[in-house]
Amino acid sequence: MLLQTTPVRFASGNTERRITIAVMTRIVLLALDTSTEFCSVALLSVGSDGEAGASCADPAVVAPRVWTRHEATGAVSSTRLLPAIRELFDEAGLALSDCDAIAFGAGPGSFTGLRTATGVAQGLAFGLDIPVVPVGTLLACAESARLRDPSASRVLAALDARMDEVYWADYAWDDARHDWRTVHPASLDAPGNMTLPDAPFTLAGNAAAAFGERLLAASRARVIDSEAVPNAMPVAMVALRAFRAGRTVPADQAAPEYIRDKVAQTTAERMAAKAAQAAAHAPAAQTLLREGGQ
Repeated sequence: MLLQTTPVRFASGNTERRITIAVMTRIVLLALDTSTEFCSVALLSVGSDGEAGASCADPAVVAPRVWTRHEATGAVSSTRLLPAIRELFDEAGLALSDCDAIAFGAGPGSFTGLRTATGVAQGLAFGLDIPVVPVGTLLACAESARLRDPSASRVLAALDARMDEVYWADYAWDDARHDWRTVHPASLDAPGNMTLPDAPFTLAGNAAAAFGERLLAASRARVIDSEAVPNAMPVAMVALRAFRAGRTVPADQAAPEYIRDKVAQTTAERMAAKAAQAAAHAPAAQTLLREGGQ
């Protein structure tokens, strides 16, 4: 949404006033997620003339055009991520320079995967001088569940954290704000120690499949959606709302959200890790930036 000041002459007289009105402009957003064994990329474009939903009065319900890649790559998602980004921009007929923000699945999830997505998002955003939108992977699970079932207004997201533990968070959809409200933030617990929602809920994520009867939430859930797992599509949709609300961060503040205390780092260690991941992805990102600007 762009605020534009324009002169207006009122019918009641010859007085001309300058008022500020909201005009719809196109938003192009790139979303990345490599927190799982999949390399997932989504390119979203919304709001320009001729695109789906461009005439809608409520920007919160504008239907975007989305191009995606979602491929099982295992531990080598870093080798597929930049080529997939290039393919989507070519497919959409857009240039990388058209991008307004870059979103990424910030975690929790695979430590290596989180560092990959963070580093690529950071490198591209630096080169384009645009902000980034970190999106929690548990929130992406909740968004995925609601995309698949619009009645999923209360979602307990739970992911297998390995080491006999669960990453989990509790979210409630707020119709008035058209966004999620965090009831319980991302946490790490044993499968039986999760705090259950006080209302009927959807259990999203792969924890039910991983832990079975040991996961108490599985027996209490209204619906179990084991396919509502992190991927770039729900990351993009969450990020679009965040971008419109101004909830972005500069590229140098992009960071993974590990949750597990055993990988907690000091400030110096985090700075060193950021520098290392940016340096690791810089050459390929710069090549993509040069090609994207052509």
